Order: sequence, then structure tokens, then C-alpha cells
Amino acid sequence: MEIHIDSAVLTEAVGRAARVLPARSPLPVLGGLLLEAGEDGRLSVFGLDHEASARVEAEAETVTPGRVLVLGRRLLDICKVLPRGRTALAVEGPRLSVSSGDVRFGLSLLPLDAHPAAPALPPVLGEVDGDAFAEAVAQVAAAAGRDDALPVLTGIRLALDGPEMTLAATDRYRYAVRTLEWYPDPAAPAEPADVVVPARRLAEAARSLVAGGRARIGLDAHSLGFERAGLRTTTRLLDGRLPRHDKLFALGDHAVAVTGRAALVEAVKRVSVVAEGDSPVQLAFDGTALRLRAGYEDDVASQRLPAALDGAQEMTVAFNPGYLLDALDRFTAEEVRLHLLGPGQRALLTDGGDGRHRHLLMSVKPLV
Repeated sequence: MEIHIDSAVLTEAVGRAARVLPARSPLPVLGGLLLEAGEDGRLSVFGLDHEASARVEAEAETVTPGRVLVLGRRLLDICKVLPRGRTALAVEGPRLSVSSGDVRFGLSLLPLDAHPAAPALPPVLGEVDGDAFAEAVAQVAAAAGRDDALPVLTGIRLALDGPEMTLAATDRYRYAVRTLEWYPDPAAPAEPADVVVPARRLAEAARSLVAGGRARIGLDAHSLGFERAGLRTTTRLLDGRLPRHDKLFALGDHAVAVTGRAALVEAVKRVSVVAEGDSPVQLAFDGTALRLRAGYEDDVASQRLPAALDGAQEMTVAFNPGYLLDALDRFTAEEVRLHLLGPGQRALLTDGGDGRHRHLLMSVKPLV
């Protein structure tokens, strides 16, 4: 195999494919990236682990077609330090030579026959806008669990029903939901779908779809896949189902507080400097203002912000500051609405827009 390719193009392709490689593997071949140069002037870079796969194609000048397998993260490290410009990749005996200008690297080849084959894309159900999907996944991923002892809670629910897609995630202490439009394939079965996908893998796949227009969505009983020009990713599904959010998000009679989102983010960060561990930040609303307060033992901090409260004369709630910031950072509107039942009860954050993005938090006992 021998190809010529721009170093920036090579680095981007290798970087995207390397995202799915395992951090550690007892078998070096599973940490490999498969490079395939075709006669059509395309370089294909493929990687996988037991959860996900990624195949990225890039423009290249093929001198000699062929396939090689090399350590993926080592190749990525090399790509990051290559000089800008034309790069040559060529098999020379037991090594892959990577050269650019006066710089030259040699990478040992791994056995091709030991590397698993690329999985096929599951049956295509429709398309989704890549930018909108990436934004939606990032908004709900903040609420996904991190405890591998409860695998289903480390996932994101993806539900397809008619032209609406619902993404949701929860770690039992918070729950984020985002809906968006997608475009079903008229030739595909019109049955609703409801699956759970590993949050980290779905976030990686979503980031790769940014600035690429629409992507095709494939789904079967075991995996979810996305495909657009030059890119194909697959991710295995998790067993189980997330708790339904419908009843949790139905608050009944409650108060609604409205304040500036950016100012609230900065204030929470500021007063949390004196917080310790999981000590909460307190939000005390009256009719025209919000007073934030945080502290640990004799160290305290407070700040006032303009705010409006409807449905109660006053309301005081408190939140884990990290959870509150995670939620606020995922909204984009200038104002944020806090739908409040009272201290120690659930609270719903929205941006007051079309209601497509909602984030539920459990409030905690306010400071004394």
C-alpha cells in the first residue's frame, strides 16, 4: 500500500476513527486502526471495540492499493506532530512508513486476519440533521449516570415516534429530556422505536455529525448506526429501559421563577467557591429578586440578582451546585425558568421557548 494525503486530512480521519478504540486492551490488535487505500482515490480508516465502530473516508492519492493494520493511538500521536502539507504512507517490509517533509516515522504492522470485520449499518429508518442532533445529545448527556454498576442509567434513551425524536437521560437525581424533528424514510417500517444507547458512545457519534448536513439513521435489535458521506458509525444498545419521565415532569400547581441564565451561571460559580463537597447553593426568590447563598461552616458567600416569581410570594430552594451548573450550561436562551414545588422537592428547568428541552433536578434541604 502507498498513498499521498494532506496531513490535516489524515489527522482528522484518524482522530475520528480512533475515538472508538478501547483505552486499554490485552490484545494489541483490538487497539488497531485498519487503513485501506482504494483505487478510487479514497483512504478508509476503520476502528472498533466491543461497544462501537467508526469508519471514516478521506480524499487521498492512491499509488498502490492495499490494507494495513497499525496501532491506532500511536498513529494518532504521529499525525498530531506531522508538519503541515503532503504526507506519504507506504508499506516497507514489516512497517508502515509515515513521512512528511524531512520527518519520517515507522509503525509496526499488526496481523490483518486477527482484526474483526466492519459491521454493516443497521436497516435505515430515516435521517436527522447532524447539528441539531449533536446539540440535543449534548443537552441530555449531562444527566446520564456514571455508575457502571447500573449500566442502563449510563445510557441515553432514543425514541422515534412519527416525525419526533425524543432523547432522555437520568442518573436518578436529575432527568434531562430533549425532543427534535427527524425525517422518517417512507419506505421503512412506520413502527415506533425505543432504545437505550451508551451515552458516551452516542455523544462521540453525534459530535462526528456536526457540519455534515443530514445523516441516515439505522437501527436493529442490537445496534444503532449513523451514516453520511465519508462516515459510518455503529453503537451497541444497552439492555433495559429508563424510568418514564411523563409523571415526574407533571408538577401540578407550582411557582415559576424567571431570571437571566448567564448571570445565574456566573453567580452560582462565584458563591460556590466557599462550598465544600456537596454542600448546596441556596436560591431564595421573592417577588423581584433572587438571593444566592452558599457556605461551609463559617465561610459564606451571597449575591443578589433580578428575578421574577409567579405563583408564590416567596420560595427558597437549594441544589447541588455541580448539577445546577450542568443543567444551566446546556440551555442557550437568555432567560431560564425554574418551575418550583418547594424545598426538597423536584424542580423543572426550561427556557420558556417551545418546551423541547427540559431538565429536572431534585432540590435539597436549604441552608440554615
